Amino acid sequence: MNDRIQFVSHQKRQILCVDFSNCLPHEVEKIVRSVPDYVTTQPRNSVLVLSDFTGVSFDRDAIRAIKETAVFDKPYVKKSALVGGGNLSEVLGQSLKDFSGRKFPTFKSREEALIWLIEE
Repeated sequence: MNDRIQFVSHQKRQILCVDFSNCLPHEVEKIVRSVPDYVTTQPRNSVLVLSDFTGVSFDRDAIRAIKETAVFDKPYVKKSALVGGGNLSEVLGQSLKDFSGRKFPTFKSREEALIWLIEE
């Protein structure tokens, strides 16, 4: 699962890409529980996160894990973007915003999300 979480460079900016694409609920939960290992090693309010939910399946436990991680990571994350889940991403983004107090805008593609993430 570690290959699904990695820092990438986009226009000389470091972005944490979390690839949930085509995952089953138990895989989503396992991946999301690993995210703090990457985020908390960075300075506070510095991490740019792109989460790709293309073709993903959720269950109650996976959504709970995502919400808990969003709260735990809040001090370290500067901006987050969601990709690939259509209406599901928008619903998840709103739910995460309500639960964590963070914004989770949704985008149709990784490229759109990357552009938004590096804007100041």
